[in-house]
Amino acid sequence: MFTRISIHTVFVLDQEEALDFYVGKLGFQISTDADLGFMRWLTVALPEDPERHLLLEVPGPPSQSDETAAQVRDLLTKGALGAFILNTDDCRGTYKRLRDLGVEFTEEPTEQPYGIDCALRDPFGNHIRITQPGG
Repeated sequence: MFTRISIHTVFVLDQEEALDFYVGKLGFQISTDADLGFMRWLTVALPEDPERHLLLEVPGPPSQSDETAAQVRDLLTKGALGAFILNTDDCRGTYKRLRDLGVEFTEEPTEQPYGIDCALRDPFGNHIRITQPGG
């Protein structure tokens, strides 16, 4: 049946600002940046996981009507569109490096039964957790 997830959409309000955050701060790399005429297809991936991409998509046509896109933008800025988790070998070190780059966190690194994790939001409201799995 299915073998993997290759692309996951992350809604953003501004693709240039998204690149600054996801590439410039979190360390993703651009995998595709194509002007399709009706939209910009912009994907990023982690160097360590180049086959799994995030599509940094601005809400709107062709996948959404203007009315739906307005609702998605509203939910996005409220932080109501879900979350994703990034794994690291050093949660505290990653937290410090990102904090020094100006990333604002919603939770500091905390010991959990499953490891150490912390949380932040991207500039648009998406929740991101950073987890150092326990051994």
